[in-house]
Parts: sequence; structure tokens; C-alpha cells
Amino acid sequence: MNIRTIRKKIKSVTNVKKITKAMQLVSAIKMKKAQQVAIDGRPYQTEIENIIRAVSPKIDPSLSPLIAFPEDKIERKNLAIVVASNKGLCGSFNFNLLRFIVKNTDFKNTDFIIVGKKANLLSKFSANIMADYSSNVPLNNVSALFEFALNKYLDRTYKKIELYHNQFVSTIQSNPVVTTLLPIKMELGQEKTSEYLIEPNPKKIIDSLLRSFVEEKLRFALIQSEAGEHSLRMMAMKNATDNATDVIYNLTMVRNKIRQEKITSELLDMVTAKESVESN
Repeated sequence: MNIRTIRKKIKSVTNVKKITKAMQLVSAIKMKKAQQVAIDGRPYQTEIENIIRAVSPKIDPSLSPLIAFPEDKIERKNLAIVVASNKGLCGSFNFNLLRFIVKNTDFKNTDFIIVGKKANLLSKFSANIMADYSSNVPLNNVSALFEFALNKYLDRTYKKIELYHNQFVSTIQSNPVVTTLLPIKMELGQEKTSEYLIEPNPKKIIDSLLRSFVEEKLRFALIQSEAGEHSLRMMAMKNATDNATDVIYNLTMVRNKIRQEKITSELLDMVTAKESVESN
């Protein structure tokens, strides 16, 4: 390897470093916005879940098909909604999610709705992708996605709808999780149910309340996924920038070593030539 080749490599790596640094800064800005939205949305999501648990003892399952359908002997598939990213370069964000899905899903008895272009990788596992709601702004499609999935559940096409997504934990961590959207599991809470008065009566409001609850649950999952995506992309670009800095440093050391060896070799040739002339 000569000095000219090393200089070209240093220039190439320097250009890559500039790109990764710019992507890191852009991802950092998007991460802060997405994280703030996710953090701001947690109190509302937590409170509405507490309310549902608190009033659940007063809810008759027959008041809403979102809670339970009459049992029958017909075998039905499950429907899985997968929320991934539209772009790559975000570390193990999509890989961990897909690995989690492959490990916990029966592909023969499950159809898929995907949000995010990277979720198309499921087709390599012979997954039946029946709808794609990927877009540059996934939150704009939440209502349409919810209505589509809800109608498929209400017409008894599927017995269960599950949601796979990355749950935002911190800047450096996002965990793949699965949540059952429908039917809604009415878990008894510790809240005092006497504090809630349902007017005019549960039959008129419970179904619409549960629909809003499920839709907001879906929206919050997309918000968490977006926050985790930008966080891990920022970390991936930071690591790439740091690695580029190390490569540039190592190449510079090699260039200096070759240059020094060349200078030393030229000096030796000069000394040898001088001694040869003097001896003659």
C-alpha cells in the first residue's frame, strides 16, 4: 500500500464521517421530539387503562363485541399488526423485532398488516401480508388502520388481533413486545369502582369507549416505535462516526510510517552513495 492509496482512503472515510455525523445530528433532533411525544402520551394512556380496569367489574361482556363473541367451533386465524421502520441504519431495531415475531408467531395461522417498509422482510418467512399502511407519517394512518382491523374482527374473520412493536424504554434501549388488541381482556384493578358513575348507562357508552381505548393504544404503540427508531438510529450513527474517526487515525499512522520509511530509505541511499564516492 502506497501513500497515494492511503490518502484516497482517508479522504473517503472522512466523507463518510461527515455523512454519519450529519445523520446523527438529524436523528438527535427527531429523537428529542419523538421522545417528548412518547413521554407526554404515557399519563393519558396509563389513566385510561386504569379507568377501564376500574369500571370493568360493572361491564357486562355482552355489551360490546370488543370484549367477547359467543363461542363457536369455527377455526379462525389471528391477525398481527407489525410496526417497523421505513428506513434502515437504526442498529438492531428492526432485526430484534422480526426475530421476536418469528419466535412467537404461528405463520400458518396468522395474517399480517404491516406499518413500515422494513416489515416487508416478513415475506421471506412466507408471511401472508394482507395490507400495508406504510407512509412517511405513520400516525396519519392510525384511524384507517384501526377501522380496517376492527371490521375484520367484527365480521368474525379473525379470532384475535395482536400488535407487535418496539416499546420505547430509553435512548439506548427499545424492547420488542406483543399486545393483544382484540378481544379486550377486562382485568380487575384495585381502584374503587364506586368512584365512577356511568351515565346514562353502560350499554350506550361502553362500546364507543372501548373503541377509543383500542385506537389510542394503537396510536401510542406507533409513537413509542418512532421514538425508539430515532433513538437507536442516533446511537448507530454515533458509533459509525466514532469508528470512522478510529479508521482515519489508524490510516494516518500508517501513512506517517510509510512516509518515514521512505525518507529513511532515501537518506540511507544518499549516505551510501556518499560513502561510495569518498571511498573511490
